Amino acid sequence: MRSSPRKAGAGANLPVCESLIKSAKSLSSNISRLKFGPPVAYVYNPLDYAWAAHEVYLRTYANSCKRVVFFGMNPGPFGMVQTGVPFGEIAAVRDWLKIQARVGKPAIECPKRPVEGFACKRSEVSGFRLWGLFAKRYPKAVDFFAKHFVANYCPLAFMEEGGRNLTPDKLPLKVRTELLTACNEHLQAVISALQPEWLIGIGGFAAERAREVLPENTPIKIGQIAHPSPANPAANRNWAETAESQLKQLGVWT
Repeated sequence: MRSSPRKAGAGANLPVCESLIKSAKSLSSNISRLKFGPPVAYVYNPLDYAWAAHEVYLRTYANSCKRVVFFGMNPGPFGMVQTGVPFGEIAAVRDWLKIQARVGKPAIECPKRPVEGFACKRSEVSGFRLWGLFAKRYPKAVDFFAKHFVANYCPLAFMEEGGRNLTPDKLPLKVRTELLTACNEHLQAVISALQPEWLIGIGGFAAERAREVLPENTPIKIGQIAHPSPANPAANRNWAETAESQLKQLGVWT
């Protein structure tokens, strides 16, 4: 069953970025109450310990309605986990988005997945590919964000005892249902604030969530591009060219 969308323009009494900041804080508070059992051993919430960078991202780039909203599944260990920015590959966030802020630590840290913030030397492949595609087309970030925005459906990163990444679709059913309910509400708030023409899921999971949240008669168009993760075999064969072709075929880009 589809979730009921928020009325278009809900929260219109707030500036766009303030509406998203309020919604992100609410999401962070709601999901922080959830309890995740095995196989989850560690849960990182960048909206908590990396809030400073995330708020800068929203205030800088979510200050107007957008034609296209891209969104992915959840943070990667060397992306948003480190920087607080969706798909937040460190060099892209620092050098293209021009964001750098103090990043704290999660309450319980996995020894094999330390949070080092902008001092982390590892590169998030998914973020490197995604932001690299956008930066090639728009050398200045402000030009990309004039009509586009990038978000994550779920802000939490999950790890097994040994540090292996777990995606939200692999969580036990009960807690997964509670988590998806909270994330659906946040996605609805993002759509309501940004009023996009297009909602583009980065990967199948994200596109599925878009179809769940939006009613069948929505004027918003839903699309999907291949996920840039190296875990997706197709992404390792010129992902940028594939994604650009998909966006052109959809009519998102010309």
